[in-house]
Amino acid sequence: MNAKEIKALVTDWRVAALIILIVLSVIAIYPHIDQNGHVATNLQYGLDLQQGAWIQLELHAEVVGFTTDRPVSDFISNLSQSLDTNVEQVDANHLEIRKSFTQQELETKFSDAGGTLTNYQQGVSKTTADDVKSILENKINTLGTKDAKVNTLTGLNNVARYVRVELAGVDMNEAQQIVGKQGKFEIRVQTTGNATEHVIFGDDITSVQTPTQVPAGSNIWGVQFTMSQAGATAFQDAAIKYGATDDPDKHYLIMLLDNKTVYSAPLSTALATSLKTQPVTQLVATTGSGTSGSQQATNLEIHLHAGALPVDVSVAGSGGTSAPLGERYKEMALLAGIIALITVGFVIYYRYREPSIVLPMILINASEVLILLGFIALIKFQMDLPTIAGLIAVMGTGIDQLVIITDEILHEGRVPSPNLYLKRLARALGIIVIAAATVVIAMLPLALMDLSTLKGFAIITILGVLVGVIITRPAYGKIIMETLSK
Repeated sequence: MNAKEIKALVTDWRVAALIILIVLSVIAIYPHIDQNGHVATNLQYGLDLQQGAWIQLELHAEVVGFTTDRPVSDFISNLSQSLDTNVEQVDANHLEIRKSFTQQELETKFSDAGGTLTNYQQGVSKTTADDVKSILENKINTLGTKDAKVNTLTGLNNVARYVRVELAGVDMNEAQQIVGKQGKFEIRVQTTGNATEHVIFGDDITSVQTPTQVPAGSNIWGVQFTMSQAGATAFQDAAIKYGATDDPDKHYLIMLLDNKTVYSAPLSTALATSLKTQPVTQLVATTGSGTSGSQQATNLEIHLHAGALPVDVSVAGSGGTSAPLGERYKEMALLAGIIALITVGFVIYYRYREPSIVLPMILINASEVLILLGFIALIKFQMDLPTIAGLIAVMGTGIDQLVIITDEILHEGRVPSPNLYLKRLARALGIIVIAAATVVIAMLPLALMDLSTLKGFAIITILGVLVGVIITRPAYGKIIMETLSK
């Protein structure tokens, strides 16, 4: 092709969009030489491809079905006292028991409390599982650990029994210390100006309830928590001593997690008046109204736990990857990709025996992988072996679809007229869209379910199919038209 034809091809919107995405992907990946003289990129790697450790925790709790003739609130209160643990209502027919019990033990306790146990599942509700995930993520982020993933393994019944923590770049001992370490929570009271004085630490907080509207039915959100008797007395003494009971607006109550302020507000008038005469063990920290207030209440609940999980856990499994093994996996993954691309090139050449067809196919196939890598780098998605498998699967499905386009265009063994070409291209793209939709539908369950080892494969496969249908297939249709017409 001459310069004019090349310019016309490059300025076509389909080809131009492909080129722009390739350039942006290279910028996002940012290949460069690091301080040690090694080639580095913005790509982040999971445990399969670098040193790290993973720990799987089992959550010791139960989600059970129940029936009762008594008022539900009274039944739950009696059951909580009998079991000596928190009992949370999941929905109208299910409770969450935040302690480990056998089914037989619960059947007896339910009967004594005036109810009947109808079903039994080990684990926690989805809401509590999300809290566990948030607490662990908050703890890990507070400690400054990078490249960490926390996944709760939730079943189709919305009950989660396990949570998996992956920490890239750390060894097993450090991983266990990070997961097992509890944050330092403290409540202080403002004295004069910005000065504050210590009131209690987190070990004086005996229980934390889930965020609720305060009062019920209002639009104001808050978190109720309970202090020990010693903590309540220390809280009363500090409030009186530093003037918070007489002038609450000038003596804010400040909560800190690892020396960072997570909540600051004055005492309510009713609480200030009550504290003048007696200690108060149950407090409610209000966070505001609407969606913002609800989110702040959820965050405050996590902070009040001070990094301690709402249920007991035990290590159900652990493992890791050493630095040399991670580098070896990385090299093998790169080699597998290159071999796959070369093999595809040989097969395509054997079929068509025409370099002008093979070269655009291979370049388009490689560009899809490059665009996906750019997207992975942009969203800081961790690459692991399933992700690599997804990239190789995208290369295979991509070549299949390019073959469909090429065969449809060369149906009679020669290049058709422009009008007939466009009709055949449209027909080929229609077939490809249907095939792509089938792949997306097949991969969606893997992408949405809490199967952490397969999510990467499913997500990359779906993204690869979408990039192909929207960007690279139309661009290939234009490029191959110009190539074959010569």
